[in-house]
Amino acid sequence: MSKSLKAFGLAVGVVALTCLPAAAQTKVTNEGISASEIVIGTHQDLSGPIKVWGVPVSNGMKMAVEEINAAGGIHGRKIRMILEDNGYDPKKAVLASQKMVERDKIFAMIGPMGSPTVLAAQDILFDAGVLQLFPLTAAEFTFKFDPAKPQERLKFNNLLPYVESTRAALKYMMEWKNFKKPCIMHQDDEYGKNVLDGFNQQLAAMKVQPAAITSFKRGASDFSAQIAKMKSDGCDLVVLGTIIRETIGAMTEARKLGWDVTFLGATPTNVLEVPMLGKEAVEGLYAASGFEIPYEDTAKGKVHDWLINYKKMFNTDANTQAIIGYNAVMTFAFYADKAGKDLTGQKMLDSLESGDKFLDIFNSPPTKFSKTDHLANTITQVQQVKGGRWVLVKDNLMF
Repeated sequence: MSKSLKAFGLAVGVVALTCLPAAAQTKVTNEGISASEIVIGTHQDLSGPIKVWGVPVSNGMKMAVEEINAAGGIHGRKIRMILEDNGYDPKKAVLASQKMVERDKIFAMIGPMGSPTVLAAQDILFDAGVLQLFPLTAAEFTFKFDPAKPQERLKFNNLLPYVESTRAALKYMMEWKNFKKPCIMHQDDEYGKNVLDGFNQQLAAMKVQPAAITSFKRGASDFSAQIAKMKSDGCDLVVLGTIIRETIGAMTEARKLGWDVTFLGATPTNVLEVPMLGKEAVEGLYAASGFEIPYEDTAKGKVHDWLINYKKMFNTDANTQAIIGYNAVMTFAFYADKAGKDLTGQKMLDSLESGDKFLDIFNSPPTKFSKTDHLANTITQVQQVKGGRWVLVKDNLMF
């Protein structure tokens, strides 16, 4: 082959590479970065059906921002956080996101709350080149991305995903207790669908048929029909794609019917409010989990100090949700610091995809991303309510 043809071939190859749909073509905003601050945004449920999640999450985020700023910020830049209430309503989440992108000029959206709300609003962020980091939902759409759609590269998740965690916990329970007739009751939205997918996928892998599949509308409070159906179908294990009050409501209804069945909750059931509010009705509940819940009277070192400081700041005990909110901001700060003094959107994206590990103070599995995997980990625990507390049953589970 002649030198000219080789040169032509090389040139064509270079053009072809630059036309690939992924890497270099992802647009990332530089808005929200100044010499003195970094502006981040979040939308939480502060007034709706899962405000018991949204309020402590936002408190944990505020605590992290205060700690970071008190220590001098990130390379001298203080964090300013814009907080909006989404009411667990997709329409409100869209409006809040539009405001933060267009008026507040946020650099990144950190820890937005809820599967339906995050799903409704995320394209607003991607179109503007705003990173969506560590949302308070473990639905697959928050971390799986199509390389042919470069703006989807802007989403990262550090929570244990619903599908994988449900599969791991269900597999463990089925093998441990030898259940034969598993059932599921799930919320009829993106969150519930993910739990259902995990349930169905694991049973298919184990060649087991579900005894019953029931659902309920988001915000429902009466579960008598679903519980009665599952009882009549002879279920011996009930998987719950529920959050807090729905978990308590379902188990309370079962107790009313005198139905002594084993319940296994998805990760959102693994919060302090479930045993605190559900009391005897939720004793024995199992749940998938990503990390052990610390209690003030048994915690030590930095975790104990953190629990004390949280109570001083907010006049209430810290919980799972507060830890998740705190970690969302601390994880952002870790990768922003790694991005260097001359922070840009592209440098932040490169830092997130670098493979560097973030370790929190709560002994959670390490957070680590790559250019092809924007999910931190899939290591699952199973915990159980005993004596009004969550206790670890089994760690390091995979399906």
